[in-house]
Amino acid sequence: MGVVFITGPVCSGKSAFGVRLALESGWPVTYIATAAGAPEDVEWRARLVRHIRDRPAQWRTVETAAMSDEAQLALFRQAAPGTCMVVDALGTWLAARIATRIDLLEVDYSVLEAQLDEEAAKFVDAMLDSPAYVIAVSEQIGWDVVPVAASARLVRDAMGRMAQRLAKGADRIYLVIAGYAIDLRAAGQPIDVD
Repeated sequence: MGVVFITGPVCSGKSAFGVRLALESGWPVTYIATAAGAPEDVEWRARLVRHIRDRPAQWRTVETAAMSDEAQLALFRQAAPGTCMVVDALGTWLAARIATRIDLLEVDYSVLEAQLDEEAAKFVDAMLDSPAYVIAVSEQIGWDVVPVAASARLVRDAMGRMAQRLAKGADRIYLVIAGYAIDLRAAGQPIDVD
């Protein structure tokens, strides 16, 4: 049915824009919450509570952080036409994937990087192939200096590759910044990057 990709910096209005597009669709909505909980982190809990408060209570919510890869992919494959899925967000999806094998970061960085890229490709392809209308929200990272920590570089690079793959296949792409959405298909020109 189509994929809308929304990206931008933290607290730019991405999630609110995704919620608005989902409401405008008029279809039943499943909200795919990708963030892993962190009970000891007061700020993180407050952030998650705000996200819950800011979406309609009647929407179905599926939390994916503890789900298997196959179960996550099945959500998109088994979605019904005439429904909408809001995936919020790809960065927290990626962080949850890294958290399941953080010890591999110190053992073999390139193996972990390849695993993440493979899983991200499958996740993106599942969204693109879904019979549902999918709205994918993603943090836009990497506009700053190269991080000192290897884990931060891993997230930045994997996120960049994942975003490019999704943008290439999405029907619409928006950059949301300071509360404004810019249609990148209308304003930009695609480049071939591998």
